[in-house]
Amino acid sequence: MASGFLSDRPPKVAPAADKDVGAVSGGSFSGPSASRPDDAWSMKTRPDIIVMGVNHKTAEVELRECLGFSREQAAAATGGLLGAKVVEEVMILSTCNRVEILLTSPDADLAIPVVKQYLSDSKALDLARFDKALYIYTGDEAVRHVFRVAASLDSMVVGEPQILGQLKDAYREAAAHKSAGVVLNRLLHKAFFTAKRVRTETGIGGHAVSISYAAIELARKIFGELANRNVMLIGAGEMAELAVEHLIRARAGKIYVANRTFERGMALARRFNGNPLRFEEIVDSLGDVDIIISSTGAPGFVLTRQMVKSPLRRRRGRALFLIDIAVPRDIDPDIHSLSNVYVYDIDDLQGVVEGNIEDRLREALKAERLIDEAVLTFRRWFEELDAVPTIKALHERLGGIAAAELEKTMAHSLSGLSASDEDALRRMCTAMVRKILHHPTRYLKRDGQMGDSRKVLATVRKLFSLDEE
Repeated sequence: MASGFLSDRPPKVAPAADKDVGAVSGGSFSGPSASRPDDAWSMKTRPDIIVMGVNHKTAEVELRECLGFSREQAAAATGGLLGAKVVEEVMILSTCNRVEILLTSPDADLAIPVVKQYLSDSKALDLARFDKALYIYTGDEAVRHVFRVAASLDSMVVGEPQILGQLKDAYREAAAHKSAGVVLNRLLHKAFFTAKRVRTETGIGGHAVSISYAAIELARKIFGELANRNVMLIGAGEMAELAVEHLIRARAGKIYVANRTFERGMALARRFNGNPLRFEEIVDSLGDVDIIISSTGAPGFVLTRQMVKSPLRRRRGRALFLIDIAVPRDIDPDIHSLSNVYVYDIDDLQGVVEGNIEDRLREALKAERLIDEAVLTFRRWFEELDAVPTIKALHERLGGIAAAELEKTMAHSLSGLSASDEDALRRMCTAMVRKILHHPTRYLKRDGQMGDSRKVLATVRKLFSLDEE
């Protein structure tokens, strides 16, 4: 992966674990941290959301390799972490550029040191080796981080599409192992939705930021569509492989691959049904192609002016574009002086890439606004969770009273009813309770946005004796 464009928002490292819960929890999701009332109803019902990890900005590749998880290791670690009482839900994301553990816990202050120690033990790595490289987010900042990762705002190359697929794979694994519950399910689906909005409502992914991609984009600008344009790749290394991927997406015509080692060129050509060429066949094939992309980095020119001049008569005035992405250069710049032949080198492409990086920076600012909006939307849903136990208890209390009174009535004054009539009355009572509680339920869910929800919930529980056995 290219390394020329880094997201500039630094991770926030949590304080040491011996601080109080409020100090560790960095956002409004974590709930009250001190002097919680003794009433059973007022105990925190929302979990803390925590992200702990290292990435390309905080840890060298050697350390990331030590902390990384294979698919099997991630499955084992998920089970191990769920065995700790302080971990309720968990998902592990492990890529070449980041290793992150996303979890929920009743208490972040207790969970953070437990997860750190688990990492140390499972990786046989002293905590001192990686503790300073860890970033820890909680609350709003944890949610924001997940959304930024999904939208590729935290990637080494901002806007690259691979991370979203990797995050979806990690979520599928968590879902398969039943380690993602209500909170992580909602959080990850919101992350995927937000990433899609960022991709479609901004231009963050629409500008070339790799040399190979820039070369294909340049060819597309020159010819418009590449569907009927034949391309020759000189060289079969990593740059050529990347170029092939982009050419296939652009639906280019025939693709020829020429390499000094014929077997290697043939292996690359076979992967996409291309046409392998021996190095000696390059000149004879110049009449068959419209675009040449060269990336060998050989000590001398692979194509000279004289080599290109001879076959031009067979082209009958058709333009030939040569794109040199090698260092040192493969293509003699004097070729550019030939009629209807155009040469671009890596410096020309680098200018395109740098300009596009600036474009992505501007688009990233738009994306951050979408992230802010998504965090607020998720928070509104998350705050409703505090009301869920009270709402459930309220429905059970009123439903229980209605059912008990109905059964008493049917046993005496309505004792002659048929079974179907009794069922109809039960359904009617259930519907009445639901309708009576519809507006109170909506109010309790909204109250977290309007005032002190704890006082409202306390009042409801006392009015209806919800905490009495």
